[in-house]
Amino acid sequence: MRAYLSDRMGAALLMAPLLLFLVLAYAWPFLGVVKWSFTLPAPGLGQYEALLTDDLVQSVFIRTLRIAAVVTVVSVAAAYAITVVWVRGTPVQRVIAEFCILVPFWISVLTRAFGWVALLSNRGLINTWLQAIGFISEPLALVRNEFGVIVGMTHFLIPFAVFPLASSMRSLDDRVLLAARGLGSSRMRTFWSVFVPMTRSGIVGAALIVFVFSLGFFVTPAILGGGRSVMVAELIYLRIFQSPDWGLGAAISVVLVLFVGALMALLFRYVRPKQLI
Repeated sequence: MRAYLSDRMGAALLMAPLLLFLVLAYAWPFLGVVKWSFTLPAPGLGQYEALLTDDLVQSVFIRTLRIAAVVTVVSVAAAYAITVVWVRGTPVQRVIAEFCILVPFWISVLTRAFGWVALLSNRGLINTWLQAIGFISEPLALVRNEFGVIVGMTHFLIPFAVFPLASSMRSLDDRVLLAARGLGSSRMRTFWSVFVPMTRSGIVGAALIVFVFSLGFFVTPAILGGGRSVMVAELIYLRIFQSPDWGLGAAISVVLVLFVGALMALLFRYVRPKQLI
C-alpha cells in the first residue's frame, strides 16, 4: 500500500510543473476572457443574448459548422485511402505515401494558403490552363469563397487524420481478413464488411480531431475566403481588434471553447487513447 501511495505521489509531483504551466498559460487568461464576456461593455448576460439574436453571429456559426463538416468528411475519406496504402501497400507505395504525409508538416500554413491562391485565383494556374485548352471561356470562381476555404483546410488537415487511422489499421488482426477471404468473401466485400467496421474507432477519432481543428481555423479562411467566408475565429479577431467589441468577441470565444471541450470529451469517451497515437 505504501509503495502504491509513493508511486502516486511521485507521479503527481512529476505532473505538477505541467499542470502549473497549463493553469498559468491557458486557464488563467481564459478566465479573464470569461470575465470580459460578462462585464464588457456593461455587466450582465447581454453579450450571450446577442449570440442568440444577432443574425451575423448566427450565420457565421452556421457557416463554420457547415465548412467544418464538409472538411471533416473529405479529409477523413482522403486520409483513409492514403492510410490504407501507407499501412497495407507495397514497400514502394509505403515510402511514397509516407513522403506525402510528412512533407506537408514541413511547410507553414501561410505558405500553403498562398500556394492555393496562386493555383485557384482568376489568373492562377488552374484557370489559366483551362482557358488555354479552351475548356472554359471565363475564369471559375475557385477562391474567395467557401470552395477555396474547404480546399485549403482539407489540404492542411489530411495528415492529422492519417495517424489515428493508421493506429487503428495496424491494430487490426490480419487473421480476421484471411478468415473472411477463406469463407468466400471478395476483396471488396471484405474491405467494406470487415476492414472498415473494424477501423471505426480510428475513423471517429480522425473525424473529431479534424472537426475540432476546423472550428478554430483562422489563417486559411482569412486568405482563401477573402473576407467573404468569415468563420468563427476570424469573427473573434474582427470583434476584438477592429470593432472593437471585446465583450461579444469574448462571449464567442467562451462558447467556442466550451463546444470544443465537449467534442474532446466525446473523443476521449469513445476512442481509446492508444488509437490516437
